[in-house]
Parts: sequence; C-alpha cells; structure tokens
Amino acid sequence: MAKTNPGRFFEEYSVGEIIRHAVPRTVSGGERALYHALYPARHALYSSDAFARACGLPAAPVDDWAGFHLVFGKTVPDISLNALANLGYAEGRWHQPVWPGDTLRAESEVIGLKQNSSGKSGVVWVRTTGINQRDEVVISYVRWVMVRKRDPQSPAPATVIPELSAVIPADDLVIPAGVDFAQYDFTLAGEPHRWGDYAVGELIDHVDGVTIEEAEHMLATRLWQNTARVHFDATARPDGRRLIYGGHVISLARALSFNGLANAQMIVGLNGGVHANPCFAGDTVRAWSEVLDKAETGAPGVGALRLRLVATREGEPFRRQDAEGRYLPGVLLDLDYWALLPV
Repeated sequence: MAKTNPGRFFEEYSVGEIIRHAVPRTVSGGERALYHALYPARHALYSSDAFARACGLPAAPVDDWAGFHLVFGKTVPDISLNALANLGYAEGRWHQPVWPGDTLRAESEVIGLKQNSSGKSGVVWVRTTGINQRDEVVISYVRWVMVRKRDPQSPAPATVIPELSAVIPADDLVIPAGVDFAQYDFTLAGEPHRWGDYAVGELIDHVDGVTIEEAEHMLATRLWQNTARVHFDATARPDGRRLIYGGHVISLARALSFNGLANAQMIVGLNGGVHANPCFAGDTVRAWSEVLDKAETGAPGVGALRLRLVATREGEPFRRQDAEGRYLPGVLLDLDYWALLPV
C-alpha cells in the first residue's frame, strides 16, 4: 500500500473544511541570506539591523515576501499538488513582521468551490493563515487554484463562490508596532523620494532586468519547500520544461522595483494578483509600477502607497493588456499591493 501523499483532487474538498498543513518551519538568518542571494533585494529596512532600529523596530525582519513564500510552501501538498494553475490572490495582509527565530505553521480554510464546464477540474478557493510559535497570525491571504479531478465522472460539489474585496481599505492595514519613519535616513536607503513625491497614476520603469537560471529557481523552490511537481520535475509537463514558481517572479519583480521605489519599505497588503503567463528558465524579467492610490497612516512619518507591480519578459513597459482586456503574452505578473513609505 502506498504511503506517500498523492495530494488532494477537486472532488475531495468541502467548503468550511480546515486543513492544518505540515511541516512547521523555524526561520533563521539563513533565510534572509538565501533570499538576498536569489534576488537582487536591497531595501534597507530588511538589509540592516541598525537601519531597522532607527525606524522603530528591534532589528531587521525577514523580507515580507520571504515570509509569504514560506507559508505558501506549507500549503502546496494539500492545496496545489494536483493543480493545473494558481489563478490569483486577494485579501492578503501582513499582520506583523516575521523574525529570525520564529517558527511558522499554516492552516487553510476552504471558502469556495466551482467545477469547470469540462468536468475534469475545478477551482478551489482557500484562505490561508500563517501562525507563529505564540499562536499569533503573521500572514493571511486568499488564493484560488484550478485543481484536477481524480474521477471526471464524480458528481460536482455545490458551487460556492466567495465574495472577496477588490481592495483592502487603507484603514484596515496593520502597521507594525513601533514603526516610525520620522527620522528616516534617505541617504542610507538609496533614494530621496518620499510618499509625497508620488502621484496617483504615475508610472515607474524599474529599468533593470534579471535572467532566470534553472539553478536559481530550483534553489528557491527547495528553499520554500514547494513540492508542486511542475516546478522541479521536468517530466511533469508535456513540454519537458520546469515551470517557474510564481512567487519567484514576485520576489524578482519586488527586488527590481528598488529602482524608483527604494523607500517602499514594508509590504502590508496584497489586494490582488495574477500570474498572467507561464515563466521559464531563460526568460529575462523586467518590471514597472503604477501608483494606484495614496493614504495617510497613524504611524509617525509613515504613509501608504497602493501600487501595481507588473513583471514582463518582453515588450514595452506600461502595457499589460490588449484592447479586449486580455493579458499580453509577455506579461508574467500583475500584482496590486500596499507598501509603507516615509512621508
């Protein structure tokens, strides 16, 4: 009798079900070092304990997306081992920083199900929560995934499509305790641009590109303990190519956004996100951003920007979709998030 985990299939989920994911992971400084080796990450608050202390924190936390990837990786064996595609994100919140020494685990609640018209697969919506060793929520988000059916003839579950917020209201963003940008050092941060220097509708070309190598994305997949076969097994796809984990593209684009957004230090909200087209080794990732909104916060010297971050592998910047609203083939990622900047 097989003892390995075959993963779940669409007909095996039920709305309201709580799934506790294996395996807890204790975060160390090694995660930060590997993260900065994998991506050209340069944001000062995550690079320097001294800079972070000057901003009111006890030390530099682990990069926000590193914490996200770690929690995401816990969910893969139960949510997306048999997935055809990871379709999108919504209602993501960073409730507090992740620190070296924290031990994170993850739980997911199934909040929606809808069988596809082919009868061979369906969409599963889950709300995932990352929890530390003190039972405190550090990260939560919704994602939806297209999952294969084990038996196409099995009956479809009742359709439940969750109502999700298109945007997290600025008043609902969690500002980490102690954050204070009143004495922010712009020279050490790398750019002079304050919250007030950005205008809604402004477009920012992040200029540089990073070519993805097989070794790098394979290391990232293993680092986050992501067991989806399409990311590491060349026989899992008909074309024999390993699909780049979408989070790898997110972190590359975030790191590239330093050019023009060096002071967008902390990510506190994920309004939505789409992996528009597949990414493979050899692709050169470039990025651009659009300022969607601005908001004040109650923290000293801290403002929030709502940003659209777009990663591409080809084409001109500032174009995402065609006249019919379809993503252009060179667009890899369309991410809508909130970040904290000094005012």
